[in-house]
Amino acid sequence: MASQAVVIATGVSADGRREVLGCAVGDSETQDFWTDFLRGLRDRGLGGVQLVISDHHRGLMNAIDATMAGAAWQRCRVHFMRNVLTKVPKGQSDMVAAAIRTIFAQPTGPLVREQVEVIAVMLEPQLPAVAEMLRDAREEITAFADFPEAHWRKIWSTNPLERLNREVKRRTDVVGIFPNAAALLRLSACVLIEAHDEWQVAERRYLSEGSMAQLNPPAPTVLAMNTTPKEATTTPAVQSA
Repeated sequence: MASQAVVIATGVSADGRREVLGCAVGDSETQDFWTDFLRGLRDRGLGGVQLVISDHHRGLMNAIDATMAGAAWQRCRVHFMRNVLTKVPKGQSDMVAAAIRTIFAQPTGPLVREQVEVIAVMLEPQLPAVAEMLRDAREEITAFADFPEAHWRKIWSTNPLERLNREVKRRTDVVGIFPNAAALLRLSACVLIEAHDEWQVAERRYLSEGSMAQLNPPAPTVLAMNTTPKEATTTPAVQSA
């Protein structure tokens, strides 16, 4: 009997709706597994990826670099906080957590990144290891700040995926032991198809059309000039994307 993981990829399409992109069963600790999984998504038509959000898993990070060229990477702030607090004495955990949360409370992208150094300087005398972690992870934990502010809370961590993970776990725990990986994948896929269908018909989009337009601006209007020997007229011709 072997323990295997169900991995799930979700995304947000250009119209602001969430989608389940795919799932797989396997050894989630290996780079080869993640590379094959992500390459499979790409081969099935996934494109235009602007941001990937995940925890700090070396195999996954290398796979993202290999298959998602040009996409930014956001390190999950929740997982990062857990990593930091392993370096902090219990009596100082609340103070450190509160200080790091101020990074994500800043109103603009530049201030978000400046606050990382502010907190690093503040903590360095007593907790140099934490200061080093903040500086080393500065770009990773603040990638969200390059996107519209309306998106920040939904893209700075993997929390939006946790509810889906819990539902898959709840359904698979009922069975307990599966005869093979294919059986586990079939049940997990059924749960994910239900979630995907619900997202597609939901009245409210996950990210608003207005905020998504900031990422995907419409093609510019092209004005064509039609002239005749007698008079000049201007006729607008709209070129759609």
